[in-house]
Amino acid sequence: MHRLFAIIVTLSLTLSACSSAPSIWGVPPTPTAAISTQDPLPIDPFAGQNDPIIFLTSTTPPSIATATPIIIASSAVPNITVTVNTPTPTRTPVYDAAPYLYYAQSGDMLSAVANRFGVEETEITSDADLTKTTLIDPGTLLVIPNHITEPTSPNIQIMPDAEIIYSITAVDFDIKEYVQNANGYLSDFKDYLGSTGAIDGDKAIERLAVENSINPRLLLGLLEFEGRWVRGQPVDIFHTEYPMGFNDYRYKGMTVQMVWAINNMSIAYYGWRAGTLTHLQFSDGSTLRIDPRLNAGTVAIQYLFSLTHSQSQWSQIIDPGSGFPAMYEEMFGDPWARADSANPIFPSALNQPTLALPFLPNTKWSLTGGPHNGWGQISADVYGVSHSVYAAIDFAPAAARAGCDISNAWVTASAPGLVVRSENGAVMVDLDGDGYEQTGWNLLYMHINSQYRVKAGTWLETNDHIGHPSCEGGVSTGTHLHFARKYNGEWVTADGPIPFILSGWRVVAGDKAYEGKLVRGDEVVIADPNGQSFSNIIRKKDE
Repeated sequence: MHRLFAIIVTLSLTLSACSSAPSIWGVPPTPTAAISTQDPLPIDPFAGQNDPIIFLTSTTPPSIATATPIIIASSAVPNITVTVNTPTPTRTPVYDAAPYLYYAQSGDMLSAVANRFGVEETEITSDADLTKTTLIDPGTLLVIPNHITEPTSPNIQIMPDAEIIYSITAVDFDIKEYVQNANGYLSDFKDYLGSTGAIDGDKAIERLAVENSINPRLLLGLLEFEGRWVRGQPVDIFHTEYPMGFNDYRYKGMTVQMVWAINNMSIAYYGWRAGTLTHLQFSDGSTLRIDPRLNAGTVAIQYLFSLTHSQSQWSQIIDPGSGFPAMYEEMFGDPWARADSANPIFPSALNQPTLALPFLPNTKWSLTGGPHNGWGQISADVYGVSHSVYAAIDFAPAAARAGCDISNAWVTASAPGLVVRSENGAVMVDLDGDGYEQTGWNLLYMHINSQYRVKAGTWLETNDHIGHPSCEGGVSTGTHLHFARKYNGEWVTADGPIPFILSGWRVVAGDKAYEGKLVRGDEVVIADPNGQSFSNIIRKKDE
């Protein structure tokens, strides 16, 4: 099933119509005094890099030329004229189309919607109270001027958001059972990771899904569509080594190919959420504006396939009747039915629960990293596109020396919750206590030393010990805590419509990743990778 959202009344126009080598998805290393863009690719695809990220945001319409008839007298055949098409000078488009009638989707915020439609925020009208500090309630009618003169991608939603992220739709999915029953190449495949050694194919998919908060059905669907790995055998040697069709020796192998796919889908998904991604660039060099009415899940799929296919191939791939969406439904059933059975990713009037700073009172820590990626990023040298959701901040014990020395400081629970995962340096705490990190609010505490780390299944109260900060889990240049929020499986930006507030301190992003500050009234703590005095913060006993 696909969804057609053509909510627009349009008058006809006479005009023609976003370190290293490519990095992989993992927790960025911090604190660090400088961010290198020449780091080698790590051996383990579950380790992270720290490239800064920038999105393609061009919204400049193409030059517009019209045919001009020229009358040419023919000496051989009198009284005959010939019409020749010649371009006229570029002229400014006249916007005379009827406005879009757009119903807000879960996760929409005013600034992002304005960027997608190419208008100013003040041009958007609604009977609802639109503010910059909250998400727009799903279903809210927005009247938006139609200023778009470029051709756009089809206005057909082909994948719900819940099938992209590690949401409640993945709770009942048994990866190993599905892979073994499919009895394809993946069922007997083993990959090799630097951190774990040999790993079964289904276990690699599971780890990718959990750590990146990506839906495992989606990963298997992509692996089957591009590589024929799940239900059959790879079509050729190339797709055996590069199952996603991304021909780069640095991404040779199943796991790192899937990491590449996750990187790019996340760029598109969260870029659409933020309103910073507006165009597709295809492998043949052509570009296309993304229809502003699409949902983030659809854009993630459109964007991924645009990277390795020409526009004509891409049009067939995204066809809901015969392309990837049709194959996906054949493999897993109707994704829209699963998504509709769950609540919206972001319900109306969502607020963050009360959170305390994640360390003990009367101990000195430093804000070593302002808002940056919750989990992973991608290098700007892949198609010139980068950026991800800036969901995380970093703290380091103020007494810790540079490097990865063992710290005796305690990371503590910011709120009550159930530990649902404690491995590979990560502790995930489920605040609603239902045992699933795909639902409700979840907090990620990353780089927690294995010694004295709280065990999965433990119920925590605020201030209970989680473990000691370290460099474990991903690549890190210094002992610290990487701290991020998720809601219903989606990373939540640290400085956005749902403020990240810790003991009354609000997180404020800087101009670049890792820059930023904490603000509480007149007090300001500025992020610094070296932990200088202006980055120090002490949590008071009653906070």
